Amino acid sequence: MSDLKKALREKALRPEDLTRLFVERSNAGDAVGVAELYEEDAVMAYPPGGRTVGRAAIEELWASVLADAPRFEPEAPLPTLISGDIALTSTPPRDGAGARAQVARRQPDGSWLRLLDQPEFIPPAH
Repeated sequence: MSDLKKALREKALRPEDLTRLFVERSNAGDAVGVAELYEEDAVMAYPPGGRTVGRAAIEELWASVLADAPRFEPEAPLPTLISGDIALTSTPPRDGAGARAQVARRQPDGSWLRLLDQPEFIPPAH
């Protein structure tokens, strides 16, 4: 990917923007763009019972998931909790049981990236 394209990608200016950008980039099949929503050393609680650590591993995971072209629907976020440069965001799953939760951190440029991600479920890759 060109540096220009990377530079033109929209940044999350609010913690809540991360979920919207995730949906947009996932539906576009953009695993690199999805991974760029995470800090370099981010931790994702996936696969079930395991975890994926680091932006490169998260990109690899999403490339595999997005190869099957799943569709993601925007979801209304639950209220965001912010303390200084740390935010807790979450969205309710469609079945109403539990919630997806993410911890985001404000970056030096004022944008936000995910540090921890607890997804509900990701369709299995083939």
